[in-house]
Amino acid sequence: MSEQSAQPEYRIEDLAHHSGATVRTIRAYQDRGLLPRPERRGRSNVYGDAHLARLRQIADLLDRGYTLASIKELLEAWDTGRGLGGVLGLVAEVHGPWTDEEAARISRAELDARFGGTPDEDAIREAVELGVLERIPDRETEEYLVPSPQELAVAVELYAAGVPLVAITGHLRELRDQVEYIASRFLEFTTEHVFARYLEHRPPTDADATEAATMVRRLRPLAQQTVDAELARAMQVLATRHLQLHLSPDAPPVRDDEPRPVALPAGTIRAVQDLVGQDGVAAFVTAAAEREVHKRTLDALTASRPESG
Repeated sequence: MSEQSAQPEYRIEDLAHHSGATVRTIRAYQDRGLLPRPERRGRSNVYGDAHLARLRQIADLLDRGYTLASIKELLEAWDTGRGLGGVLGLVAEVHGPWTDEEAARISRAELDARFGGTPDEDAIREAVELGVLERIPDRETEEYLVPSPQELAVAVELYAAGVPLVAITGHLRELRDQVEYIASRFLEFTTEHVFARYLEHRPPTDADATEAATMVRRLRPLAQQTVDAELARAMQVLATRHLQLHLSPDAPPVRDDEPRPVALPAGTIRAVQDLVGQDGVAAFVTAAAEREVHKRTLDALTASRPESG
């Protein structure tokens, strides 16, 4: 760094050190127009704090899931004076936590104790893969971050009730696919009817982005409130029906639910793969079939209700 200038100046190696990016990455950003060219000073290239701030902006947006192409659009809007404060505020609002639940920490010893006291490396590995646990590196004792203590508490209760860990994780994978489908439908619905007017420009203007961020804060709880209410309603209806079925004297004996192969047309499989990917085909077909069965159950219950005189 130059000692003769009031403003910090960096060689590319120094800029890489302070920003956390590699020299190769910095050069690639320059080639793509994401980073302004350095000032040429004799035989050397000189970078300043503006370059460092831009690299940190890019890193933050990449962490939030933005592509380099969309980041370039945002930064070009900033450079042309359209303002980026509202856009970054919208990014922060969407990327921020969508729950008031606070993460917790748990030691490996406590984790083992909650699940029967016997270490299970496969179960830990799968929990980490699912994001139920996150490893905390560089600790003397093995500890994990628990993003959702409520979700872990549910798993503990199910295990205590006799549900095997492999069944719990399998159920979570299936449930997650179905909940993500619900979330995607809610986003499509709100985008069409609420947010479309804020997204007419790409990237949106600073004022539109600020208004959209306010709307996100207002609408954020609605998805969970709606799902909570509908889940409660469905559980009451279906659990009552389920109990009536099993209390009936002529009810069929309860049998284990074992997967059975079902032949589907190749065109149907391809269509589902295009929609959800290879790994999501089974969960999608299952969810679609269960939804149809539940719908027909409700239709049957409604049709069999005696008419009031």
